[in-house]
Amino acid sequence: MERAVISNLPFSYAIRRSQRATNTRIVVTPGKIEVVAPAKVSEHRIHQFVQAKQQWIVLALAKIEAKNRQHKSFAPAFYSHGAEIPYQGGTYKLAVRPTKLKRIKIEFLDEFIAHVPEALIVNEHSEDIKGALIRWMKQQSKLHVEQLVKQHADKKQLFPQAIRIKTQKSRWGSCGIHNDININWLLIMAPPEVLEYVVVHELCHIQVRNHSAHFWALVGEHLPDYKNQRHWLRKHGNSLMKGL
Repeated sequence: MERAVISNLPFSYAIRRSQRATNTRIVVTPGKIEVVAPAKVSEHRIHQFVQAKQQWIVLALAKIEAKNRQHKSFAPAFYSHGAEIPYQGGTYKLAVRPTKLKRIKIEFLDEFIAHVPEALIVNEHSEDIKGALIRWMKQQSKLHVEQLVKQHADKKQLFPQAIRIKTQKSRWGSCGIHNDININWLLIMAPPEVLEYVVVHELCHIQVRNHSAHFWALVGEHLPDYKNQRHWLRKHGNSLMKGL
C-alpha cells in the first residue's frame, strides 16, 4: 500500500512497502517518484535514503522532462486561424476563411487555407478543420507515395500489387505476402526524404523479406543516405506518431 510523503526536498514521493523487497529502491516515472522499501525499514531510514539520492532523482526528473519535450506532438492544440500545421518537415500557418460551400475545403499554397462554411464559422470548428486536414493529408500521402513507387520500383523490378495509405499506431509501413505495401499517412508530415525512405524500405521487402545485410544493401542502392532518415524516425517518430 502506498503512502504519499511531503518532504522538505524539491519533490514529493510515495512509499510502497513490499514483502518481496530486500533493498530500498527508487522508481522515477513521469509525474511520480516511488520508493519501494522492505516492510521493516523505518520511514526515517527511507527519508535519509531519499535525501542521499536527491541529486540522482533531480537528474532523472530532468531527463524525463526533456524526453517529454522532445516527444511533444507536432500538432497544434486547436485548429483555428493562425495555428501552425506540420507538413513535409515544416510548419505552415492556417488561415480560416468563410465560404458558401457546405463542406470544409482545404487548400495549400504558402499556407494552409481552410474554407469553412459560414454556419460553422460562428461555432467551434477546430475538430471539423482537423478532420478535413486529415482527409487532405491522406490524399496527398497517396499521391506522393505513388510518385515515389514510380521513381524507385523499376530500378530493381520491385512492383507492388497494391498501395494502401493507412492510419497505424505503431508502424510506418509494411509489405504483405502478396507484395502489397501499406504506408502510414502520418509520414506526410515528416521531411520528404523520410517518406521516401519508408517507401523504399517496403519496396525492398518485395525482394528480401528480412532485415539482413542483403536487404540493407538493397535499400542503400536506392538511398545511399538512408541511415539519416532512420535516425530522424528514431528521434522524432514518437512525436509524429501522435498525429494531428
